[in-house]
Order: sequence, then C-alpha cells, then structure tokens
Amino acid sequence: MATRISILGSTGSIGRSTLEVVRRHPGRFNVVGIAAHSNVDLLLQQVEEFAPRYVAVFDEAAARQLRAALNGSAARPVPEILDGAAGLDELARLEADVVLCAVVGAVGLGPLLAAIEAGNRVALANKEPLVMAGPLIMERARNRGIRVLPVDSEHSAIFQCIEGHDREEVACIHLTASGGPFYGKPRDTLRQVAPEEAVRHPTWDMGPKISVDSATLMNKGLEVIEAMWLFDMPLERVEVIIHPQSIVHGLVEFTDGGILAHLGPTDMKFPIQFALTWPERAPSAMGRLDLASMPALSFAAPDFADFPCLGLARDAARAGGIAPAVLNAANEVAVQAFCDKRIGFLQISDVVREALTHADSSAEVTLESVLAADRGARRRAENLVRTVGA
Repeated sequence: MATRISILGSTGSIGRSTLEVVRRHPGRFNVVGIAAHSNVDLLLQQVEEFAPRYVAVFDEAAARQLRAALNGSAARPVPEILDGAAGLDELARLEADVVLCAVVGAVGLGPLLAAIEAGNRVALANKEPLVMAGPLIMERARNRGIRVLPVDSEHSAIFQCIEGHDREEVACIHLTASGGPFYGKPRDTLRQVAPEEAVRHPTWDMGPKISVDSATLMNKGLEVIEAMWLFDMPLERVEVIIHPQSIVHGLVEFTDGGILAHLGPTDMKFPIQFALTWPERAPSAMGRLDLASMPALSFAAPDFADFPCLGLARDAARAGGIAPAVLNAANEVAVQAFCDKRIGFLQISDVVREALTHADSSAEVTLESVLAADRGARRRAENLVRTVGA
C-alpha cells in the first residue's frame, strides 16, 4: 500500500525535491495534499501531475486565482482548495502517513502543531518552529506518541548515528557547517556584499532565506537549538564544526571516545527519502558517494567574531524561555530587510542582538507567549531596521 504524504511547502526547494523523490519511486507514495504560499503556476503543474485531493494556499488572493484556474481546466478530479493559515492547519490535520513540514519561517508552527495533534507522523524540514517552541512541540509529540523525524541533512545525519544508543552514552553531537560563501574572508570586506552574493551557497542549492542564514551562520545557530530539542541534549553537548566540503553531515561523539559520522552527497533528496521511508531504507536512484574521488576533508572551529549570529543563537539557547522565539523573529525580519537591500549584511546581527535585549528568558513557553514574543520581536526588529538602515 502506498505511503500517503502531505507536503507543506510543495513549491519551495524542499517541496520540489520531495516530489522528485516521489517521481523516482512510482507506486510507493500517494500525494494526498500539497500546500504553498502563493506560487499558483507551479501549484497547477503539481496538481496536474500528482492529483492531490487537497491543496492549501496561504495567500488568499492566490487561492482564489487557483480555484478559478482549476475550475476552468481539464484537471480532474478538482482538488478541494483550502486557504489562509487556517487552511494550512486543516491540511496538516488530514489523515496522512507522513506530513512533511517545509513551510519557511514561523508560519510553519501552526501546521506542525496541528499535524501532531491529529496524530500524523511528521517529517520536519523547517527548523523555525522548534527554535520558537521546542519544549511545547516535543511535549505534545510525546503525549500523542508521535515521532518527529528530521529532514535537515545535519539532523538527519545525527538521527541516523544516534539511534539505538542511550543518550547518556553520548558525549557530544557535532553539526557541520560549510561556512557559507564568505568563509575565510575578513569581516570588514563584507559590509558592501549584495544579497545576490550571499545566496550563492558553495555546496548546497537552497532557498534565499536559508542561504543568507548559512552565510551569517545563523542557520547553524538555529540548528543547535533544534538539535537540543530533537535529541534531548543540553546546549553544552551540541557543537558546531566548520567543514567546507559538506561531505560529513553530522557526527556523534560517545563517552568512550568513539565518533560515528554520517557522510553523503550534498543533495537534500537523500534525507528527504530517509524521512519518508523510515524505518525502512529504500533503494536510491540518486547515485552513490564515490569515496575514492572525494576531496580531502577538513574541519575547523568556528570563529564567533566572524560569525556573531552563531554566538547570539547560543546566547538565546542558554537564556531559554521566549528568547529563541525573539531570536528567530528578529532574524527573519533582518534577513528580509537585507534581501530587500534596506540594511547591509553586517547589520543583520546588529538587529538581532538589539532585539534580544528585550527577550524575557523567564517567560513560560506556551503557544500564546511564543506568538506574542514573535509579534513583539518583529515590531522591534522593523523599527531597528529603519534605524540602522537610515
């Protein structure tokens, strides 16, 4: 029987890669639902090819456009169209064997909680919800008996190395980072870099937001917080190591000194397929890693002076409470402002640092407190953007 999957974020980089995995395994998967923000043209193509029963569109105007296009097309049967944030939540609740959550940013929190509450297994590709509300999400998943499977290549690697081992046997987990497009360049030379330069990731093909986060190393900082909750690890047992070749995706160091490493090509379809087929491993048509032709592998400790966003993320993790939610919200605003050329690259960390001074680390992590912190941090970050960009 085919595995029923819903894909939240089907028109993004992860969503498109997921559908490529589906194409390569005919008959193994049944796409019952897809969701996107507003890319109507691509959604129409996906509806025609995969015939989902449900389509959710976050932008309500785009949802109306999609309804009109489908009602006037030969696509049959016409799927049910859901819209707005409520539509994403509704799609996440619909019965599926796996709900793949790849919605970019904080908007993914609601659908993730909805999928868990409905008892659907989750393959999590967007890290922001766990950063914002990790204790809340994992508690609800435990209460429902739901497994949250990581899709991020680094967390998938750690998951595959750590499974079957007692957490007390783990001394440390190491998340690898390429260093992004500016690794090794003097920080002062980055004042005038353009968004187009920041999104040219040296080893991965990713969307603009995550590419900028990789350039600042905020992406790795968010992954540290995510790993703490996914693997029930304290901050001091989660480290980042620079690995420019991006061949080793994660390492688990054990108390006896042994280290298990996960190696693989820089292709997100590998961790996506693992999450969709777990606990089985399906044959892959995506090729193999040629060990004999690999470049020399190198590792280095990150420089927190060059990558202040990584330090800010660790500070937020250490503070706890709603601080990680403030970190995430301020970073989303700052990255968008940089992509819109309203602030410079180095000012991203300035905005985040100032926003964090208002974070209440003593606040209890509830859905209400997290959403309130998110809204407040976005307002403050927007004000800061206007100030530093003036």
